[in-house]
Amino acid sequence: MSKTCKGCGVTLQNEHPDKIGYTPNLDKEYCQRCFRLTHYNDVVISMQQGIDNDELLKKVNDLDALVVWVVDVVDFESSLIKGMNRHLIGKDILLVCTKSDLLPRDINPNKIANFIMRRLKEHGIKIVGVTLCPDLHKQDPESIENVNESIEHVRNNRDVVLLGNANAGKSTLLNGLMNSSELTTSWHPGTTLDLNPIEYNGYTLYDTPGIVNSKSLLTYVPVEQLKDVIFQKQINPKKFQLTKNQSLAVGGYVRLDLKDCDKVNVVCYFNERLNIHRGKMEQADQLWETHLNELLSPSINDEFKDMKKYTNTKKIPKMDVVIAGLGWFCIQGNVSQIDVYVNENVDVIFREAMI
Repeated sequence: MSKTCKGCGVTLQNEHPDKIGYTPNLDKEYCQRCFRLTHYNDVVISMQQGIDNDELLKKVNDLDALVVWVVDVVDFESSLIKGMNRHLIGKDILLVCTKSDLLPRDINPNKIANFIMRRLKEHGIKIVGVTLCPDLHKQDPESIENVNESIEHVRNNRDVVLLGNANAGKSTLLNGLMNSSELTTSWHPGTTLDLNPIEYNGYTLYDTPGIVNSKSLLTYVPVEQLKDVIFQKQINPKKFQLTKNQSLAVGGYVRLDLKDCDKVNVVCYFNERLNIHRGKMEQADQLWETHLNELLSPSINDEFKDMKKYTNTKKIPKMDVVIAGLGWFCIQGNVSQIDVYVNENVDVIFREAMI
């Protein structure tokens, strides 16, 4: 019988060092990838784009289990699964929102919950409950217990499967529920590689591979740039007051142009390692064409002309402009037009403000 890695669930093998599941010694409990992730935060094989979402959802649908959908609230839009109830026919879905502790301290939890329910309704996603789980990475006992109580309330003697995007915190949550550290956790996307069943309290808990969002910047960022993108501590927003025509650049990842600003406030929610450059919109083309990957860095584009443009003219008093997998701008005030430039594979979402 094949032996599986206790960290990521993949079948262990000792013949192909460049493939998943490799370990030089089959007597070991962890593959080399999990060992290096845990001890050195080092990625041996990147799995950012290596998971088949349809195959994973089919496996989950075949289980007689409660689905615990783990969502990173800071990257909420990237976590949404289109047609989720259609993929998981008849399944009860409990939503667990992680990383709310990374939002500014003065944010009311009820406001976050109302935002979540509004966005789910707008996307036609039905759930049986929602639980906020802050301080998950600190293994906060109260947060873990709240999740455990929510699961028991709706489990109805079924197994439990944890589902969600890569880096949402599934394995961390499982380790917290089980008071263990056996599952491999990392801020690198794609840590769990196959369904990983764990016997627990008379039923089975399943950890699953992270669903890959092909519209998220995280899917395309090189491993060495992840530390500049993923939020690992509380967000420190940067604020700007803008008039006339203005342009903001977040590293070399995104350009935001605001036309005809009339005392506009813009709050930027991005990793603080990223430099935000402000300038006149009329000079932005020359700046991006000349200084991309120099002054404007890091980036996943070699040339500005290859970036895709999104335009919005809808009048919303307080609007978020979300860059999937990166962060968001919150814009308040009168603007005649908003233009956003990003990598052609990355999605931009315009929504009513979360905060």
